[in-house]
Amino acid sequence: MPTFILAIDQGTTSSRAILFTRQGKIHAVAQEEFEQHFPKDGWVEHNPNDIWQTVLRTCRNVLADNDVKADEICAIGITNQRETTLVWDRTTGEPLYNAIVWQDRRTSQYCESMQSDDIEEKINDKTGLLLDPYFSATKIRWILENVAGAREKADNGELAFGTVDSFLLWHLTGGKAHKTDATNASRTMIFNIHQQAWDQELLELFNIPESILPEVMDSSADFGVTDAALFGCEIPVLGIAGDQQAALFGQACFDEGMAKSTYGTGCFLMLNTGDKALKSKNKLLTTVAYRLNGKPTYAIEGSIFMAGATIQWIRDGLQLIKNACETESIAEKMPLDHGVFLVPAFTGLGAPYWDPNARGAILGLTRDSGVNEIVTAALQSVCYQTKDLQKAMENDGLRPTLLRVDGGMVANNWLLSFLSNILGATVDRPEIIETTALGVAYLAGLKAGIFTSTEELAQMWHCDQRFTASIDNKQRNSLYQKWLDAVKKVQS
Repeated sequence: MPTFILAIDQGTTSSRAILFTRQGKIHAVAQEEFEQHFPKDGWVEHNPNDIWQTVLRTCRNVLADNDVKADEICAIGITNQRETTLVWDRTTGEPLYNAIVWQDRRTSQYCESMQSDDIEEKINDKTGLLLDPYFSATKIRWILENVAGAREKADNGELAFGTVDSFLLWHLTGGKAHKTDATNASRTMIFNIHQQAWDQELLELFNIPESILPEVMDSSADFGVTDAALFGCEIPVLGIAGDQQAALFGQACFDEGMAKSTYGTGCFLMLNTGDKALKSKNKLLTTVAYRLNGKPTYAIEGSIFMAGATIQWIRDGLQLIKNACETESIAEKMPLDHGVFLVPAFTGLGAPYWDPNARGAILGLTRDSGVNEIVTAALQSVCYQTKDLQKAMENDGLRPTLLRVDGGMVANNWLLSFLSNILGATVDRPEIIETTALGVAYLAGLKAGIFTSTEELAQMWHCDQRFTASIDNKQRNSLYQKWLDAVKKVQS
């Protein structure tokens, strides 16, 4: 009987392949970073070949380095950076243009030109999203309008669109499967989350031909099998979910009201709202949390564009540190209120501001300020932005008081301690912090029959460490008000 589930975790800055045992434990990991491209201010692109080749290499490496054969893999799950948009030739598989990354703001002006109460309300009612460059629809339109010959080829049915999961699935199956799952579809701004179908009215609005779209499946489904030439034999692909939804699933947030926050390149706070697609009055997003057996479970989500990416900038851009792990010992030496605030609006502000034209700033600098203050302010910015999301949820009547956290940044104990303090909430870190990959392994394992139910998966979740608040409301509110004052200064 096959021993492992292979999770492909294709992120914004790296691709990873993780082998999970049938008990949901990590057996081995392979990871490879790839280049980010910034052709103009606010533009962010990836080379599609980098995405595919790093995925292929990490999958092959994790098998070879651990002496695992392809026939020992019972299923593959794919989780991916969401909203990132690719268009390729159906015959050759060649991309028409670079992948336009979720952080990209090139369609800001177009979104502004479309702004009207009717259009924005229609988009929000149908998709749960806001009219913003973040989502895939305006990126698709940009490629079709700006790449020579793209519109004609699309109208002739010669092109395929996909978010990263669809692009990878296409290549893994040798071009046989053009599919996505409901979580990724729900981030495109052209998918009706109530009808669970591509929306004809929105396709017309953005001038996107339906022929380029993938088939939408459950998150746990038969997506096809890999080309035998890739790994030595065919392997079924049985799970797909966008990274944040996969993390919610991996955190076993299956009950209404349960919440998780993921700290990767960006930060994403997601709260399960059950079978109800609740509409936020505070610029949060309504999204599909997962879809099993044709039945969608919904969530409210707040999206922050810069979390781990801020620390990466501190390391690579400013070169204030050599390694991200240095930030913990630096912050431990500092008082919580050191006067410096870093607002990481490098590609605009996400929820609840949704200001694509805001830009980053470091505020409150004095002659006494130095590396330690800026590094600590970078860490704190992640927590303050999470507080913004918590306040928005609170105003929607959904305040999370217990938060399960995951992602690479949560290895930092100081960060989680400050997060608990500024939220005034309990923060739980699980034993397995790679919950994004774990979630899609669970989805694939459910379809493969390795796991029987979400109830069984919930029993497999274990807490590694719990963080509780140790400051009072007066200090919490004072710090947060200073953050809000700093944000006001960078808004457009």
